[in-house]
Amino acid sequence: MSVFGLCVITDRASSHGLSESEVARLAYLGGADIVQLRMKTECGKEMLEQAIIIKKYALMYHRLFIVNDRVDIALLSDADGVHLGQMDFSIKDARKLLGDSKIIGKSVHNIEEALAAVDEGVDYLGVGSVFTTTTKKDAKQSLGLETLASIKNAVDIPVVAIGGIDKDNILSVIATGIEAVAVVSAVVSENDITKTTREMRALITTKKQKSQNIHNGDCSEDQRK
Repeated sequence: MSVFGLCVITDRASSHGLSESEVARLAYLGGADIVQLRMKTECGKEMLEQAIIIKKYALMYHRLFIVNDRVDIALLSDADGVHLGQMDFSIKDARKLLGDSKIIGKSVHNIEEALAAVDEGVDYLGVGSVFTTTTKKDAKQSLGLETLASIKNAVDIPVVAIGGIDKDNILSVIATGIEAVAVVSAVVSENDITKTTREMRALITTKKQKSQNIHNGDCSEDQRK
């Protein structure tokens, strides 16, 4: 499977009254590759209702839709996959319920957790919090770019960086070689979600293209000196 680009994670507390599905629609419109539905305090019924709507938007825009934590919601809404934390469902049990065609990701914070998750059979790793974040107060804070790069170099599956990433630091995150970044407040709390998503997606695309050109030997005259 391929995970790349920009993942927007919903957060009701940051979205100025917009529903998760409306945030998803605006993010997809701006070019988000993935929307991850995260609803920590709402009931399962409400979460499923939002998930079903987001799935429709994902199909409309030909993008991916991931559910945070809740394997049951992912299953019932036919989401593309689920993202699990260290204390959530085991990967084995999630795979048994969702099947081989669905995407399963897992949050990790160090190389040991990353290698263990790979052995479990995850499709991608979520690494963070890279920088300090107030969105998820229980996250391990400020792992840093060096840890992110070391985890990326230790595994052969896609790595998604998360935590405190915004337009000011996103290029340094992409420079570590990871496949994608996940953002919450940097997009969701903005007045124009579509515009901000488009700007962040463009930064990712440009940085990846430059890195690929250098890798292929297509460097400028200044770079060759």
